[in-house]
This record gives sequence, C-alpha cells and structure tokens, in this order.
Amino acid sequence: MKVMPDDPDMLEEYDFSKGVRGKYTTKYSEGTNVVVIDPDVAKYFPDHDSVNAALRSFLSIVKRHDQKSA
Repeated sequence: MKVMPDDPDMLEEYDFSKGVRGKYTTKYSEGTNVVVIDPDVAKYFPDHDSVNAALRSFLSIVKRHDQKSA
C-alpha cells in the first residue's frame, strides 16, 4: 500500500472521485445526537425507530413518576 505524500493517513487506493462535498452538511447543521449502544442491547433494536419508540415509552413512565413525586 502506497501512502500519499501530503497525508500519511491517506492511501493511494482511496478513491473519492465520486464523492459529493457537503452531502450531509444541512442535516449535520440541524444537530446530531449519536449514541452508541452495547451489542447485547442493540440486538433488540434493529433500527433507530425501535430505539425511539422504546425511549418514548420509557419517558411516559418517567413523566408519570415525576408528577406523582411533585
């Protein structure tokens, strides 16, 4: 593997000729929140929708608990 002279982390084999500059800029500027979950938990959540649904269910329990405590 041949290293590019300007950047030792880039290999000559990397091809960005079909890359699109700024493809995710708008989405990123709106804000991101990436959370990495452990593999044993991830096996129960195949996608982000299932994670969000579970968290929303949990939030309804938390809100009820907070109302009772107040």
